[in-house]
Amino acid sequence: MISEEQFKEEITLIIANAIREDVGDGDHSSLACIPESATGKAKLLVKDEGIIAGVDFAELVFYFVDPNLKIEVLIKDGSPVSHGDIVFYVEGSSQSILKAERLVLNAMQRMSAIATKTNMFVNLLKGTGTKILDTRKTTPGIRALEKWAVKIGGGENHRFALYDMIMLKDNHIDFAGGITKAINKTKNYLKETGRDLKIIVEARDLEEIKEILESEGVYRILIDNFNYEDTREAVKLIGNTCLTESSGGINEKTIREYAECGVDFISSGALTHSVYNLDLSLKAV
Repeated sequence: MISEEQFKEEITLIIANAIREDVGDGDHSSLACIPESATGKAKLLVKDEGIIAGVDFAELVFYFVDPNLKIEVLIKDGSPVSHGDIVFYVEGSSQSILKAERLVLNAMQRMSAIATKTNMFVNLLKGTGTKILDTRKTTPGIRALEKWAVKIGGGENHRFALYDMIMLKDNHIDFAGGITKAINKTKNYLKETGRDLKIIVEARDLEEIKEILESEGVYRILIDNFNYEDTREAVKLIGNTCLTESSGGINEKTIREYAECGVDFISSGALTHSVYNLDLSLKAV
């Protein structure tokens, strides 16, 4: 994963771009009818059930829009919430609160949905030793928010992007002329460029597992679209040579059985691409 400093930079870029997109040359609805000196207070109201996420992000948004806004947090990120709960109060310039409102709601509704789904998978994996991972199947432009939400829900982050880890998938392998060639070329590339990146290699069947194991330096093997029986065999073949990850259409009905095959990780794009926003609203007090 990227560094904490890089992550913070990503969040700052998201906020700046979202405010630019939404506010433009001014929130004319507020400017037209609310005096600049007017102050007010609003509450973040929950109208749903799930895991709340994005509270810390909301604080960053309010501070970006107006450092003088005051936020009183009642429920922290990662906490279960239900209909009628108040997550926080924000107080200060009425114009500033309204300027930040939509970004705060859009982000928190989606982040909370992701955290809620992730938490469901985490609970399904309890006692297995297997961890749930996200993927790069995220909404363009707000990946940092969605991966943050996965962490809040109790999951783990996979690589952040194309630049922070090597992942040799089927197309890389085929274009490179095979697994061994792809791995060797990768090692040479890393040596020549002075990069220290972990290598994950995807396997489509047990024979590819065996071929990957002939090469040293692989951090994790991606056991992709295997059935339960072949997954168990793959885990047995790999042993302690490297870490294991199952992927490919795994859902809440199948995740437990894949975990019981002994894999270290299960990755699921559904954590970020198939969620329904949690219903939240910001109401004037």
